[in-house]
Amino acid sequence: MPLAVWRIGGVVAGPVAFGCRLCAARRCGMAVRVMRYAPRQERVCVRHERWLLDADADQPLEHLDLRDAWEVVAAQRRWAGVVRRAVRAGAEPERVFALAHAAVARWWGQALCWERETIWPRRLHQVAGGDAGGELERWRIVGRDAVIFPEVVAVAETLLDPAMAELVWHDSGAGRPRALPSDEAFCRRLGARVGREWLGPLAATDYGGPLTSWMGSVIRIRRGAGGLPGYDNDPWWLRLEHQSATMAGQLRVLGKEKKAPGSGTMWRATVPAEQRAVIDSLVDGAEEQLIQLRGAQTGSSAAVARHLLRGFSHAAELIDQSLSALSWRP
Repeated sequence: MPLAVWRIGGVVAGPVAFGCRLCAARRCGMAVRVMRYAPRQERVCVRHERWLLDADADQPLEHLDLRDAWEVVAAQRRWAGVVRRAVRAGAEPERVFALAHAAVARWWGQALCWERETIWPRRLHQVAGGDAGGELERWRIVGRDAVIFPEVVAVAETLLDPAMAELVWHDSGAGRPRALPSDEAFCRRLGARVGREWLGPLAATDYGGPLTSWMGSVIRIRRGAGGLPGYDNDPWWLRLEHQSATMAGQLRVLGKEKKAPGSGTMWRATVPAEQRAVIDSLVDGAEEQLIQLRGAQTGSSAAVARHLLRGFSHAAELIDQSLSALSWRP
């Protein structure tokens, strides 16, 4: 039940990650499992060179070893400077990171088709302990956020640079509006900043993504054609469809694809039918509450979270009681 509490709390307070056991040992004298609320931009333990993984993904690893991926640790150190730049620009660092992460995660999904991409495969093998080939699909999910982190920080720096916004303005024709060209200067410079000179044309023709939305907002603001506050004239507005999938969500999809029919539901065979109906109802209700909380944000978040905790707690108790009763049967 403690893990369920963290999961529900994560809906309200933010992502939950494992803490560094070595840091915990320094503080309390023993290497114990630690969990904490930690956004993606704060996942590197610089002291011990570890990437701290999501704690809600039902997978055995707590961290990835970054000793051979020094650029990930260096990116964490650079992030402090990005935060200062964002504050000076009047932008929320968390939103800047979210937009940059969505853009780079979109590239990550396309990168398997990029013949010239050599940085990410090398880095993925490094964080996987030397070879991710045996379970490439799983490692691409588990290792994604660590592997792309240096590029996410670089993109965040780029989007906060006024000179880059100026390039977007000139690419759009400035005072003489035109469609963005496929060889636009902004994307060429962006490719260079992430260490991939060849990426510019690919980024320029990737329509409908978070970068395109950011560029559109920059252009509308310069033309004085922004809409109501909070959308068209907000470059850091990240649309729901642009948000990158979480590790937990991706692993669940992968598990369903690989799972044999009927597996993962053995507990149902041990629970009486009337209790199964109660548990299913509780879980369905909690799922509906989660959708409302993530979407429209109707009602009090704290009240919804308490309701979810009560529902999951009751469901967990019923399952435990049924399994305990089964274990005592002759």
